[in-house]
Amino acid sequence: MINQTAEKATPEKTRSCRPVKRNILITSALHYVTNIPRLGTISGCVGSADVYARYCRLRGYIVICICGTDEYRTATETKAKDENCTPQKICDKYHEIHKQVYEWFDISFDKFGRTSTPQHTEICQSIFKKLMENGYFSENTTQQCDKCGKLLNPTELKDPRCKCSAFEISYFLPLLKGKLDEFINDHSVAGSWSLNAIQTTYALVREGLKSHCTTRDLKWGVPVPLENFEDKVFHVWFDAPIGYISITSCYMPDWEKWWKNRENVELYQFMDKDNVPFHTVMFPCMLLGTGENWTLMKSISVTEYMMHETGKFSKSRGIRIFSNDVQETNIPSEVWRYYLLANRPEVVLGYYLIICFLNHDWVRDTFFMWADLQVKLKAELLNNLGNFINRVLSFIAKPQGQGYGSIIPDGSGAESHSLTKILAERIGIYVDQYIEAMEKVKLKQALKIAMSVSSEGNAYLQESKFWRLYKQDQASCSLVIKTSAGLIYLLACLLEPFMPSFSLKVLKQLNLPTENQFSLCDKDVERARKPWEILPAGHKIGTPEPSFKELKDEDVEFFRKKFFGSQAERVAKGEAEAKKMAEILDETKN
Repeated sequence: MINQTAEKATPEKTRSCRPVKRNILITSALHYVTNIPRLGTISGCVGSADVYARYCRLRGYIVICICGTDEYRTATETKAKDENCTPQKICDKYHEIHKQVYEWFDISFDKFGRTSTPQHTEICQSIFKKLMENGYFSENTTQQCDKCGKLLNPTELKDPRCKCSAFEISYFLPLLKGKLDEFINDHSVAGSWSLNAIQTTYALVREGLKSHCTTRDLKWGVPVPLENFEDKVFHVWFDAPIGYISITSCYMPDWEKWWKNRENVELYQFMDKDNVPFHTVMFPCMLLGTGENWTLMKSISVTEYMMHETGKFSKSRGIRIFSNDVQETNIPSEVWRYYLLANRPEVVLGYYLIICFLNHDWVRDTFFMWADLQVKLKAELLNNLGNFINRVLSFIAKPQGQGYGSIIPDGSGAESHSLTKILAERIGIYVDQYIEAMEKVKLKQALKIAMSVSSEGNAYLQESKFWRLYKQDQASCSLVIKTSAGLIYLLACLLEPFMPSFSLKVLKQLNLPTENQFSLCDKDVERARKPWEILPAGHKIGTPEPSFKELKDEDVEFFRKKFFGSQAERVAKGEAEAKKMAEILDETKN
């Protein structure tokens, strides 16, 4: 399992798209630049894309993982007016906030870009021109509501009036039904689309596909390259998905080897459920309509909403703990990643018919609850994973006569040790199941399987009664401890996609280099079936230390109060407390 040869996927090494190895192109939905990422963003598209990208790198695939901020929209202009600055400055400010949030969460995008770039304008306009040449646009009149963002076709309205809108002449992109049907039927099966993606897509198809307005009257956006359209820009639904392509072009000059290479590149896309129509219908139609060999989505992973325990996340209503708030909790990023990904709001097959019958969003959505975070941290991370690691390494670190003086013992005779053989068989099954789940992008299931390895380790320690063996059967005790130490390394490898900073801490405690250590290539997976061979005898470990810290009841209550109420209420409360403290200090001085 210790990776001696695998190279870390650096920007330079992921440029080449190879026909032999699997080439995996991963995108996470672009987020509105002025919206602070929600916790559901981490559990859903952003965190999930990162987990899958990290897994693919461990498997030795050639990987590019792309995300960024969606910056051309009405809300950006509105926010710029509120803050008395230009839309570009607003985008610069909030893009940096997004970037810092994702860095704190250890998100490993190869490129975190943005749509307000010259490359984005160039590629958007080139796709538009190609669609025009192929006759896929028609001119029509729409009424655009800038406040609600809905497309209002006057001929379809009973009362075509809107106080906040104005008529405009726009080009419509007809949806290519024949080509789209073929794409959906083929890729939804081959790519094992998530059930909610399939449900939403086929519902749209059943309703009948309609043309959609491509341009709108705004100044902030990608200009429409047509005469008499100087004061129009592309609608956000048209330009935003192209951001995946333009961001890739900002990352590497030979981007077309990834985006115009349908035969050799597998495109995996991660998003929340409200983004499904743009990725399974609109974006494919745009690419298919050009007649070029654009890489089309193979697999789509869609999550439901993550709700707060008091309702839907909303800063204005004071229902919130957003991604930029978590740093104030002093709860490590690996704990947040574990909790959010373990609670990834997926739709599982067993509930699918119930969901369709009831048609209730809340049946599918999951909830963030402080008490639940506390319970899972203690039961799953502290008492299961952390307990196993600490028991083994602390015992190894004990001085000779009590332990092994921090040296991995020479354990042999595994083939004749029934308890160890049974353990190895179970671990082999779990690793196979983990690989299968990850390949199908069943991330929540894979994480549960990885944690089962830890449970097996704890049961193995308990059943072996290693503390007795140390005095009664040194050879068997050495085998149990060497095997358990190998399991610790295996756990760090399996959990690296989910909790990368935790895995680095484990390597430090094992006194192993932190660079290029993990691999899940086929030969390394085979090594996992003999955990007593993973770490060499005679290796000196580092200093054991607790992996996780308990979240106390008073902490939970403190955080619940701290992150309750609107931002304005919290600011006022903070100012009042500061004023009171200043008055106390003045009285003390006097």
